[in-house]
Amino acid sequence: MLPWRRLLRPLAVLTLTAAALVAPTGTAQAASAPSSGWNNWSCKPSAAHPRPVVLVHGTFGNSWDNWLGLAPYLVHRGYCVYSLDYGQLPGVPFFNGLGPIDKSAEQLDVFVDRVLAATGASKTDIIGHSQGGMMPRYYLKFLGGAEKVNALVGLAPDNHGTTLLGFTKLLPYFPGAEDLISSATPGLADQIAGSAFLQKLNEGGDTVPGVKYTVIATKYDEVVTPYRSGFLEGPNVRNVVLQDLCFLDLSEHVAIGLTDRIAWHEAVNALDPANAERTTCASVFD
Repeated sequence: MLPWRRLLRPLAVLTLTAAALVAPTGTAQAASAPSSGWNNWSCKPSAAHPRPVVLVHGTFGNSWDNWLGLAPYLVHRGYCVYSLDYGQLPGVPFFNGLGPIDKSAEQLDVFVDRVLAATGASKTDIIGHSQGGMMPRYYLKFLGGAEKVNALVGLAPDNHGTTLLGFTKLLPYFPGAEDLISSATPGLADQIAGSAFLQKLNEGGDTVPGVKYTVIATKYDEVVTPYRSGFLEGPNVRNVVLQDLCFLDLSEHVAIGLTDRIAWHEAVNALDPANAERTTCASVFD
């Protein structure tokens, strides 16, 4: 999400809720985004980077604004890169990631199949921001995605939900608020800590065999709270705090996905661990 849009979040929530209540029902479709060097459907993975990378945006984001920095960063390094729109609400343009998360995972399933068919690769890697780092876990766990994905890298993912700095704990004191959020913007309701969706997602363990997981979190996260709720447990998991890589890094929830080259450097290390280079404050210049 672009930084200026953070100022509009409260208004956006109210507008989206109203729009969802009056909009006709329909089926959201995965779509390609305008791009600058990515979503190139003729791209063929190289021997150095044999797997295409699928970028999964966060809540209120879309397939291009969330990736104006990271997508070109990866393309410049020789990756075939693709991004999708998901979780659209009928009648609500531009702001995505608001539909039921299990349905969003089905859109990811279709998109990954399209990427694999176009590139000829047998597996892909996924990098997701916020909800986009958590939602693919449903695809991996329940939709057969583990057979098609080598690695999942989450930038500030809300793997175990969020309290939004305690705000969600106040919802029971406002009669009808929870029902309104659930019916109007189910993708938001699914991300509240303790939701039925998250209980299903995390029941029986956070991970599935065969997939490598990396979580890159920031201690300044104001959306995923507490920030360590994004961490995963299980084999083939690496949890990283951005400030342990560079104590000078002040990125919060939005910046870690949109502008933080230190986080991106560590994400590339996760995609290609055999050629990983230590991530430091100097990685901003890479």
